[in-house]
Amino acid sequence: MIAEVIGGFYAGSLALLAHAGHMLTDAVFIILALVTMRFSGRSTAEHTYGFHRTEVLAALINALTLWGISVWVLLEAYRRILETPLVDGTLLLIVGAIGLVVNITSVWILHGAAQRNPDVESTFQHMITDLMGSVAVVVAGVLVWAFDWHVSDPVVAVLIGILILMSTWRLLSRVVDVLLEGTPEHIDLYSLCHKIEELDGVTVIHDVHCWTLAPGYVAFTAHLLVESGYETEGGHESLLDRIRDIAYDEFEVQHITVQLETSAVRCHEAHHVDHLLATARTPV
Repeated sequence: MIAEVIGGFYAGSLALLAHAGHMLTDAVFIILALVTMRFSGRSTAEHTYGFHRTEVLAALINALTLWGISVWVLLEAYRRILETPLVDGTLLLIVGAIGLVVNITSVWILHGAAQRNPDVESTFQHMITDLMGSVAVVVAGVLVWAFDWHVSDPVVAVLIGILILMSTWRLLSRVVDVLLEGTPEHIDLYSLCHKIEELDGVTVIHDVHCWTLAPGYVAFTAHLLVESGYETEGGHESLLDRIRDIAYDEFEVQHITVQLETSAVRCHEAHHVDHLLATARTPV
């Protein structure tokens, strides 16, 4: 990254500066990911869920920073396409080749860990984008060095800017969905509720909430109206065990809170039953 900043200024290359800006945000994101992985699970009386959302906030800051860099790159590239300055093709090619080797090495190092850890997987996706940007920089270096096509430098900068915007949009959409506490994409909430309602003793499930606390950490809460007399049969614990098996094993939920009720009279929470009527079991 530092080499690309220095090389970008000396070579007059916007493509190098754009790629360095992207790598800067990646470096910050890696540091924040390491910090949040270390401290996110430490809960306190003031933060009972711990600090899992710090990773989400870090991703939001990273995404907004990338957008700012992309806008600057695109505006500067437009100016340079209209008035194309000379670029040192040899220096551009050398620094770009070094960056390509570094990014290939980084992707190779993170590949195995990314398959086991969702936190590392996000960083790995950033590295893939960096690698694609490095390839574009090397192509620009070859075109300038071999054919004196100096306009290829701002053109490649535009491609890198668009590449950053595309990757950032995916990141930002996931962050916004988490902050809005949307139901995770891999959770079929209708199917989950239906399976629970099919359990013996359950009349209806209501006040259902399912959201992402942090990437890879899904929470689920619900109220269950159980059949009258069920609580006297010693079935509560076995029912809760079956619910845990469904949520943990079949739907990969990590945090479950279930409230059992024999009457909804004293339940003051919003019931949220309407969207489940299609699969609700009719009470006997």
